[in-house]
Amino acid sequence: MTSEPVPQPGAAPDLVELTKIVARQRAELDRLRDQAATAAVMERAKGAVMALTGCPADAAGELLLQRAKAARHTLLEECWITLGTLAPAPPAPGRPGEAPGVEAPGSGEAALEESDAPDDVTAALARLGRALVRVMTPHDLARCLLEHLGPDMGADAVLIYARRPDGGLGLIGHAGIEDRLAAQWGQVPPLSGMAALDVLRTGEPRWLEDLAADERQYLLIGDPPHRWRSRAWLPVAAAGPAEVCIGVLRGRAGVFTPRDRTHLRGATRLCAGRLRALDLPPERDADATTDAVQALFEALPVAAMLLTPLRAATGETEDFRVEAATAQVGDLLDRTGEEPAGRRLLELRPALAAEPLWQGCLHVLATGKAYEGEPFAHEEVVAGVAELSVYTARVAPLGDALVVSWIRHGSSDRQEQRLADLQRLGNLGWANWNLATQEASWSTQVFSLVGRDPAHGPVRLPDVPRLALPEDTPALTRAIGELVHGGRPFDVPFRIRTSGGIRHLRLVAEAVADRHGTPVEVHGFVQDMTARRRAELALVESERAILTQHDVLQAERTLASRLQHALLPMSNRPVHLAGLRVEVAYLPAQSGVHVGGDWFSAIELPDGDALLVVGDVAGHGVDAVATMAQLRFTAKGMVITGSSLTGALARLNTLLLHSRDSHATATMVLARYEPRRRRLVWAQAGHPPPLLLRDGDARYLPRPHGMLLGATATPVYREAECRLDPGDRLILYTDGLVEHPPDSIDRGLEQLVEAVAAPHGDEPASLGPLLARMLPEERRDDVCVVDVRVPGVRGG
Repeated sequence: MTSEPVPQPGAAPDLVELTKIVARQRAELDRLRDQAATAAVMERAKGAVMALTGCPADAAGELLLQRAKAARHTLLEECWITLGTLAPAPPAPGRPGEAPGVEAPGSGEAALEESDAPDDVTAALARLGRALVRVMTPHDLARCLLEHLGPDMGADAVLIYARRPDGGLGLIGHAGIEDRLAAQWGQVPPLSGMAALDVLRTGEPRWLEDLAADERQYLLIGDPPHRWRSRAWLPVAAAGPAEVCIGVLRGRAGVFTPRDRTHLRGATRLCAGRLRALDLPPERDADATTDAVQALFEALPVAAMLLTPLRAATGETEDFRVEAATAQVGDLLDRTGEEPAGRRLLELRPALAAEPLWQGCLHVLATGKAYEGEPFAHEEVVAGVAELSVYTARVAPLGDALVVSWIRHGSSDRQEQRLADLQRLGNLGWANWNLATQEASWSTQVFSLVGRDPAHGPVRLPDVPRLALPEDTPALTRAIGELVHGGRPFDVPFRIRTSGGIRHLRLVAEAVADRHGTPVEVHGFVQDMTARRRAELALVESERAILTQHDVLQAERTLASRLQHALLPMSNRPVHLAGLRVEVAYLPAQSGVHVGGDWFSAIELPDGDALLVVGDVAGHGVDAVATMAQLRFTAKGMVITGSSLTGALARLNTLLLHSRDSHATATMVLARYEPRRRRLVWAQAGHPPPLLLRDGDARYLPRPHGMLLGATATPVYREAECRLDPGDRLILYTDGLVEHPPDSIDRGLEQLVEAVAAPHGDEPASLGPLLARMLPEERRDDVCVVDVRVPGVRGG
C-alpha cells in the first residue's frame, strides 16, 4: 500500500497537486513492476506444466489458478511452488516376490507435484523442466537429458525409442553414441530379449545392473556391449500404453540408487509432456492421394523420392519426411529392403546432413531453383556380382515439396566422359579424314591445340602441312603423302605459330583401307608436346651448364690442391720438436669438388720452444687456400719475431678485416711449449679446445676467451697455460674431426674423448686407429690433426 505525502502548511496549491501526481505515478510504477515479475514467473510455470502435461498455454494457466485456489495460495506463490517441486515421490518398497530388475505396478505413477523427493533431486528436476522448454526435436531431448544426467549419475549415453507399427522399435533420438552405432541400432525388429521392448510391453522400468546376468537375459546394445556396464530403461508415461521408452547407459558398473531411480522417474515424467508438445511429423494418412502418389513413384524407372520439409520452431528446416519413394531408393541410402516412405530422411541416413545433397535440398527449398550434384560412384549387386555404377543426384521443387532423383549413367555416357577426360588430361584431340568425300571431323580439343576457330571448320588432310612452320612443312607433307598412297602410318612432330608463341605438336595417324587395300579413311590424334619439349630443351641446357661448371670446379680443385700440397708439406714420420714427438695428419674432404682451408704448423722456434698451430678458414676453393696461406705464414712470422700469442691473434684479425675478401673468417689455436719448464701456453680464436690425455683420463683444456677471426674490429683474446707431464698426449684438431651431421658437434667431442681414452695396441706414433674410429666413410669437410706426445716412462 502506498500513501500520498502530506503537504506542508502554506504550500502552494499547484505544488500540492504536483506532489499527488508524483505519488500516483510511483504507485503505478510499483504495480507495473510487480505485475511484470508475476507475469515472468507465471510464464515459466506455465511452460513447465505444458512440458509435463502437453496441454496448451491457456489450459496450463487455468490449472495453475485452480491449484492456487484449492491450496489458498496466491497465483505467484503457486507458480514458485510448481517450479520448485518438479520431482516425483520416492519409490514405494517392493512387494515380496518381485523381480529385482522390475518395478512393482503403479510405482512409476507418483505425481510430480508431490514434494517429498530429496531436495537436490527436486532442484535438478526444476532445472530440467526449464531446459526442456527449449527442446524442439527428439535428438535435442536426448542431448538435454545427457547434459542433465551425465554429471548427476554418470550417464554416458541416452537413447529414445518409439514403437513402430510392426511392433519393433525405431530410434528417434540419441546422444553420446556415434552415427555408425545409431544406424546399426536404428531399427529394432520385434524380437524377444530386448529390454526396451519389454519396457513398452509391461509399462515398467528395467534396471540392468549386473552385466553378466543381463547378457544372458537380453541382447545388449553396443559395440562391444561391455562398453556400458549398467543401464536403465524407462517407459514414457502416456494416457494409454507406452509408445516411447528412454534408455540411460553408463560406462561404470553399479546399481541405480533409490535417489537415482527417483531422479530418472521424474525426468521421464517430464519428458512425457515434452514429447507430446513436440511438433513430431504426423503419421502418414493412408488416403487415396497418398496411395496414388506412392503408386506413381513405384512406376518410375529411376530412383526417386518425394520430400516435404519438417521445420523447427525457429522456422528452419531440420529434416524432411519421405512422402513417397521408388524401390531403388533404399539401396542408394544403404537401407536395402526397408520402406523409406513415411520416415524422416536423416533417420534413414544420418550421415546425409554432411553430404552435398543435403545442402542441395536446402538450396532448392530456399531459392526454388533446381540442383544437380557431381557424379558419384555407388557399389551395387547385379546378378550376384558387385559392380560400381555412376549416379548423379538431382533435386527439383514441386510446390512446397521436393523431388529427388538419381540418374544412372549408361555405358555410352561413361565412355564419352572418359574420352573427354583422356583428351583433357593428355592434352590431345582426335581427328578423322574421309579420303573419298574429303570431309574432315575434329574434336573440340584439336581446334584449341592448333589455335583455329571451330566456326571455320576442320582443315582438309592435304592442307594440314600449311599449319606448320615452313621448316617443318616438308617432313609433314612427305608423311601424309606416304600415308595416302601407301597406307604407311606416321608419327611426326611439327611446330605451329599461335598468338601465345611457338607450339610443339605431334600428329599420329593411320589409314583404314577398303577390301582392295586402298586407303579410304584416315584417323589419328594431335597432341601438344610444348611443355615436354621445353623441359627437354631446359634439361639439355642444364646438362651443358653442369658440365661446364664441373670442368671449372675441377680445374679450381686441382689448382687449390696443388697449392695446398705446396703450402702444407706432409711428413710420413713423426718429428721431434723441443723434446716432443709430433705427428700430423691432413685428410681432404671426399664429397664435393672444393678444397678446404684447414691447416697446421709445427715448428721449433729460435729460442728452442715449439710452436703448434691448427686453423680453419671458412669456405672452400682457391680463395680459402689463399687466405689459409696468408694466415699460416703471417702467424709463424709474428711469433718468431717476438709477438705474443694474443698479440698475433689480434693482428691476424685486423689482417682479415682489411683483406680483399672482407667477409673472410677463420678459427685458430696457437700454442707455445717451453721444454725447460714443460709449460704450454696457448690462445684460441673461436676454435675447439685441445684434448689432453693423462694417465688414461682424457679431458678438454678450459678455453680462454677468444673470438672468431674477422668477426669484429675490437676482439678480446686471453692466454691459458698448463704443465705437460711425461706420458701426456695432446690433440689439436679442426672441426672436421668431430662434426659429422646429422649428429651434433657435442656428440662428436664426446666420441673423441672415448676414442683417445680407449686402450689400443697401436704404435705410440700412429694416428691411424684414432682417425679410423672417428671419421665416417665419406667426409664432407677437411680434417687436420696435430698429435703431440711427451716422452716419458709410459712411452706415450
